Amino acid sequence: MRGELLVIAGIVLIFTGFLMVFIGTMMSALSGESNVDVETGGVIMIGPIPIVFGTQKGATIAMLLAIVLMILWIAVALLGRRV
Repeated sequence: MRGELLVIAGIVLIFTGFLMVFIGTMMSALSGESNVDVETGGVIMIGPIPIVFGTQKGATIAMLLAIVLMILWIAVALLGRRV
């Protein structure tokens, strides 16, 4: 039962993310502002190894997120061995 709940939670989070991107795009398009500076950043985690991309400010935030995710991944991996 717990595994099914995690799968459902994952699917809900994915659809929530798509919905938030769609709403943000619509709000941006309807506001009519065309001269907006966009800062982006992202992280792709392959195991504990992060791949960071983005603009200067966005990449800095993504790098901090990658460090936190790396630490969490290592902590979960080490704690999982003890159980």
